[in-house]
Amino acid sequence: MRRSGTLWPLAVVVAAVAGCATQQQVLDTRQDGAIQTALQRGRFELNCPAATGVVLSRDYLNPVVQGPWVGAGITRIEYTIGVEGCNQRKTYIVICQEGSDFCFAANPENR
Repeated sequence: MRRSGTLWPLAVVVAAVAGCATQQQVLDTRQDGAIQTALQRGRFELNCPAATGVVLSRDYLNPVVQGPWVGAGITRIEYTIGVEGCNQRKTYIVICQEGSDFCFAANPENR
């Protein structure tokens, strides 16, 4: 009886992890949306509807603030995307919030 009591918490952890997407899967899933977000801004700023985009880097960012007395922060997915067209180039940082369809393209040159 004692032995089954120690396996119960392990079974709960295994079940929880099995139902969650890995960071790599989340990055893969959100990448197309991030590219489209960067292209929408880049095509406007470059005045070039034919501009194309390429992912230069991507990262899964855990919440900045974490702790026992602080609520869970926002997990973000960050992509650096190069947009090129009409003999021009721009780089955008696209931040997507995990768990939503929202992404934002920021120009790293305008801090």
